[in-house]
Amino acid sequence: MVTYINRIITCSIVVLFAGCAFNPATNKPDLVLMSESKEISIGKEMHEKIIESTPIYTDPVLTTYVNHVGQKVAAASDRPALKYHFTIIDSQDINAFALPGGYVYINRGLLTYLHSEAEMAGVLAHEIGHITARHAVRQKTAATGASVVSVLSVLVTGSGVVGDVANLYSTAAVKGYGREMELEADRFGAQYMFKAGYDPQAMINVIGLLKDQETFARRRARVEGKKPQTYHGVFSSHPRNDLRLQEVVDAAGQLPEEGKETKVTYYRKKTDGLVYGQNTQQSNKNRYNHKRLGFSLLFPEGWLVENQRSAIVGSAPDKSAKITITISNREGNQPADMALRSEYDIRKLEQDEKLNQYRLEGHTGKIPNLEKEDADPDRIAVIFYGSRQFMLEGKIIRSDSSSEEVVDQYDDLFLTSIRSFRPLRPSDTVETDIKRLRYVQANEKTSFASLAKHMEIGEYAEEQLRLLNGYYPRGEPKPGEWIKIIQ
Repeated sequence: MVTYINRIITCSIVVLFAGCAFNPATNKPDLVLMSESKEISIGKEMHEKIIESTPIYTDPVLTTYVNHVGQKVAAASDRPALKYHFTIIDSQDINAFALPGGYVYINRGLLTYLHSEAEMAGVLAHEIGHITARHAVRQKTAATGASVVSVLSVLVTGSGVVGDVANLYSTAAVKGYGREMELEADRFGAQYMFKAGYDPQAMINVIGLLKDQETFARRRARVEGKKPQTYHGVFSSHPRNDLRLQEVVDAAGQLPEEGKETKVTYYRKKTDGLVYGQNTQQSNKNRYNHKRLGFSLLFPEGWLVENQRSAIVGSAPDKSAKITITISNREGNQPADMALRSEYDIRKLEQDEKLNQYRLEGHTGKIPNLEKEDADPDRIAVIFYGSRQFMLEGKIIRSDSSSEEVVDQYDDLFLTSIRSFRPLRPSDTVETDIKRLRYVQANEKTSFASLAKHMEIGEYAEEQLRLLNGYYPRGEPKPGEWIKIIQ
């Protein structure tokens, strides 16, 4: 009763200036003047910006798996009614982070080094702990100072909120919230794991593999004379033998052996084939290379490219525009502008210009509106390459929202693609060489040194194999043990 009265008194004092909300995870009043709906809207807007600017790993099986485990842990959290979103970032960096309002991200690189579903659940639970405790909002409030007026100016000023919290995302959300908040997220995460049936001790295992990464990074930096690059964010503030972390993990509870979920085998099956290192498919995803015809062209980011029977077609994700390439033989020495007008049976082009790129000649322009029919393209071009002529068409699928500004933006995209057309180079990746994580069983002769000789994964192949398998800096796999290799 006394505790309840104290809460009322605390809120009564605070509400004179601002407002008071009880944090569902800490069960304490927070001087946070942001509603849950505002927190969710900020997270949603920041998430959309991340999706636009950051490569996302789109493997549907792995994405579904991560979401399933994340939702299971979230359902056991202090904010189960919040809608959670789990996204895999297509990056080889070892990291995970969370944004306000239920958005959790884990890098592909971190998934590569984990060994069980329980370890993945531990990472996701830690990030969910940041969300349930409202660390992003609480830290921004604290950073603003004790003044209620200054808190109001930052957190209750409409569009300015997103900008301020976006800056917070680039620092705290990715790099960590500080020792106390990180430990608080560990405590909540361990509790959520226990309630979801996962062994909370898996969090300790993750600390070990991340600290091995730090040790290797420091040794490599000394050899190369560089500054070490270590992971940030998840568990970043912990020493290897962290007694406080062990205490909060132990406090979550001890599951009976038959009730613990670690799911090593299931995790192995779900991550077999995971991209390792640089995803060349991702880095070249916008450039289309045609080996037989010997040309290369850059399509707008995110467009789907199809090699159809009579044309190559790139389409916008929402089908609002497309670029079509058709190929035919040149007619003698006909100039490029005449070839273009002849192809479309028009006398005059708007905004037409000669093309002279990569030692190839061509011409481009727009069909005048007076002569244009609905089926006609908006931007057309022809490029001569050897005995062939390549016709390129940019077409906007008109709608009520197709303003002149939108039309101009698409025309800029069309021109960028047209001007990127060039002969294929020997250095172009025609067949992407992607390294993938695979699992094999060791035998009596298996050693990491011998395996490293057959894997093209860089100068530190043996060290990387040891890190992947939890044997850094020494030790060898036992016969019959499943180990990770790179192919």
